[in-house]
Amino acid sequence: MRLPLSVDAPGTAAKRPTLREAPATSPPPFPPGRRLEAPADYDRVFSVVRAAVRQALGIERPGLGLALSDLPPGLGAYWQVTGNIIVMNEGLVRTMATHARSSLEFNSFVFVILAHEYLHALGYLDEAEVRRVTALVTRTVLGADHPATTMAEGDLWRMFPFLAYAPPGTGRRFTLVRGFDRASTDTYIR
Repeated sequence: MRLPLSVDAPGTAAKRPTLREAPATSPPPFPPGRRLEAPADYDRVFSVVRAAVRQALGIERPGLGLALSDLPPGLGAYWQVTGNIIVMNEGLVRTMATHARSSLEFNSFVFVILAHEYLHALGYLDEAEVRRVTALVTRTVLGADHPATTMAEGDLWRMFPFLAYAPPGTGRRFTLVRGFDRASTDTYIR
């Protein structure tokens, strides 16, 4: 099954690769994926996201930032078109942190949200397409049995009903996460 790309403005479709079908067998070893098994900060999880997207799709984008905000519980994160900042729902992250059964489960949750928004920043703007591509990336790189794949292929709010009770917010408060996406800035920003 070949996943279709969305219709783009003239001249933009060539920037994105043709999607491949996720392998039916185990994926090749992906050493960065092991970083999700231990406690990690946002930058460490995002380094796995970037490596996974680069391996699965052959594309990447440096120089993104991350902010945490008090968003409504139904919104995991967002990326403003043409922007450089991913805004993640701090209430959801804290709620998941208190309920997660392991570092792997928590980091997989953060991975899926960041991967979804990173794909938006790479030019995948259609929500349904981004969900399919996020699932494709996780299955291709991490395998069918990985918690991130299960989350990417499912509905986070159905899998974790307690997320609906995360603290509500209006999105008016932002906290920038320092040291995010260091891999793309460590040669000139310290």
